[in-house]
Amino acid sequence: MLTAIPSALKTALDAALNLIYPPVCQICGAERASAAEGYVGPKCGSGVRMVTAPFCERCGLPFEGEMTHPFQCANCQELKLHFRSARSAVVANQFLLDVIHRYKYNRALWFEPFLAGLLISSAAPALAAEKWDFIVPVPLYPVKKREREFNQAERLAARLGRAAKIPVNKRLLRRVKATTTQTRLTREQRAANVHHAFAFCGNKKLHGEKIVLLDDVLTTGATTNACAQALRKAGAGEICVWTVARGT
Repeated sequence: MLTAIPSALKTALDAALNLIYPPVCQICGAERASAAEGYVGPKCGSGVRMVTAPFCERCGLPFEGEMTHPFQCANCQELKLHFRSARSAVVANQFLLDVIHRYKYNRALWFEPFLAGLLISSAAPALAAEKWDFIVPVPLYPVKKREREFNQAERLAARLGRAAKIPVNKRLLRRVKATTTQTRLTREQRAANVHHAFAFCGNKKLHGEKIVLLDDVLTTGATTNACAQALRKAGAGEICVWTVARGT
């Protein structure tokens, strides 16, 4: 079972990191920021916007204005979704996308506590409202994982798992098809790109387990929907999706 890092050890690790990296914000280079804060200072960190109601009850897409009743966006009404709901901690503005890009592609792992903190602050209380069996990170294709040397979804899932006391299972899904980046694709192209890209690889079929799918960013939901479909075919029960950021 995953356990939290003892506070004394965490303090020692932070002190060691501060010897290697100066305790300064890695965004502006001016504010003081510690390892525990992911080297993001308070002023720069205030550039995030938390996802708050109203939002689509299926995919979590935030809307401006007031809504007095639950609703689904037009995108969700047109799609066959294999997850019950998707939620994100913050809106994917340019500031946050830049941080995530540096984290994923430039190995700026010092940003991880900042990103995980955003995720945990929203996801952990919401997940505590019901029983969940596993957190399953969205897998990377093996070649891409070797190139990047880590899977950001796995690392974020580990931190959320410790905070929410939910086991993380990295062995239920695998990515069986190399896909192009989703960034510049349309909604239809994204869905086609990840069609049959994921496969269940557990030792035995599932029997109604409730699963939290975890990724860094959700835009159209094509990737997480493909993952959820593979898990549902294998016998999973309800599936919810959590990401750090929600794109539009």
